[in-house]
Amino acid sequence: MNVEILAVADAVAREKSVERELVLEAMEQALKTAARRTYPGKNVEAEIDRETGEMRLFHVQTVIEEEIEDEENELTLEQGKEMDAAAEIGSEFRHPLPPIELGRIAAQTAKQVINQKIREAERDRVIAEYEPRVGELITGIVKRVERGNVYVDLGRGEAVMYREDLLPRETFRQGDRVRAYLREVRNQTKGPLVFISRSDAGMVLRLFEQEVPEIEDGVVAIQAISRDPGSRSKIAVISTDAAVDPVGACVGMRGARVQAVVNELHGEKIDIIEWTEDPAVFVVNALAPAEIERVLVDPDTNTIEVAVSEDNLAIAIGRRGQNVRLASEMTGWNIELMSTGEEKERRSEEISQAKVVFQEGLDVDEDFAAVLVGEGFLSLEDLAYCSVEDIAAIEGFDEELAQELQKRARNVLLDQALNKGSEESEVKISLLDLAGMTREIAEQLASRDMVTVEALADAAMDEIEDIEGLDKETAEALIIAAREASGWFD
Repeated sequence: MNVEILAVADAVAREKSVERELVLEAMEQALKTAARRTYPGKNVEAEIDRETGEMRLFHVQTVIEEEIEDEENELTLEQGKEMDAAAEIGSEFRHPLPPIELGRIAAQTAKQVINQKIREAERDRVIAEYEPRVGELITGIVKRVERGNVYVDLGRGEAVMYREDLLPRETFRQGDRVRAYLREVRNQTKGPLVFISRSDAGMVLRLFEQEVPEIEDGVVAIQAISRDPGSRSKIAVISTDAAVDPVGACVGMRGARVQAVVNELHGEKIDIIEWTEDPAVFVVNALAPAEIERVLVDPDTNTIEVAVSEDNLAIAIGRRGQNVRLASEMTGWNIELMSTGEEKERRSEEISQAKVVFQEGLDVDEDFAAVLVGEGFLSLEDLAYCSVEDIAAIEGFDEELAQELQKRARNVLLDQALNKGSEESEVKISLLDLAGMTREIAEQLASRDMVTVEALADAAMDEIEDIEGLDKETAEALIIAAREASGWFD
């Protein structure tokens, strides 16, 4: 019987791919749990001899310093020294106990303990095995398919590939070999879950790393990727060696390298473009094969307006908007597509609006406003915050005129900010109504988001003392005036 215990431990260890010692420890824990029913109240330890398989039980008593509360399992120092003169606080005495008969309930309990220990060991092993490999390609055999979800035997664990992780119209049967991207390893109470995917963008990335030696060597790098699984992917590549064409390296001779990736993905089309820091050029490349007419970049809104001819509009948009959507995802820019006709119409409307704004805000005639628009100024902000030299460079303008135009533009913007602030404020007076306030000071306050009397009242001295033309005494007076107007002293 004792030898059979060791044989069972060896068999379980091989079957579950865990250490033999761990199985034996689980058996000892199970034996200890079962013994508690026979020896209630006793602190029982179980031991299995690793050589003979002999099972032994012990009643463990511990020498404690405090007053004894558990006479069954605790000893005073004096009692301990009676048993062994070398005894000290913390010493343990193990007294052999007669072996127990495992009844049906005890045997069932022991079996549950062993199974639980082995499951915990399996979970730890799977996590240790696959967690460091997240982000890699992994191969396994389809074990079963349930409700569209594919369960894959990885050899030393099991992975699940949910329906959304499959390519469209892709099916697997039991016994099929599958290669997928290791997306996540999640540790749960019911056991670890290994998630794999064939629809993740990382799948395309890893396939190219396998097929293109230059990527593995670090000469070529994939900078960005976007994917519509099963239909089309776009990748942007860059070379660290001027002698290496990154696009050509990924395509391979006669398209052999990219075709190998396409075959693995069941015909998914792949666009390979060269990455560049210039957002306009990058977006133009990303929208290929469409031919772009004009591009307008707006960094403030992270938007790029792209104008294409009527013939190229459908190509640029792609089927169901796929081409422009993937280009936007890959570049990180919001792409607004329009035909050249729409672009001209929008530009004409912007020009007309800009002329009206300049005529009303700067008090100039239509021809003068047209000159400003013709030089690329389309808003009062453009005029107010550019350099005076840019305005003075216009034919027929001089520095004095440029300064006057900029002053008018800033005054209009200041009035707009103060009026808006006053509308939203409970104190219905403007900053300019405060004694000692000048337009120059108000303009600088507005640039710091202080456009209301309340905002100035809440300000501390160190927030405004560096304003040009504002001395400490005046600053204190303005803050006091703002606080009075805000009702602080009522």
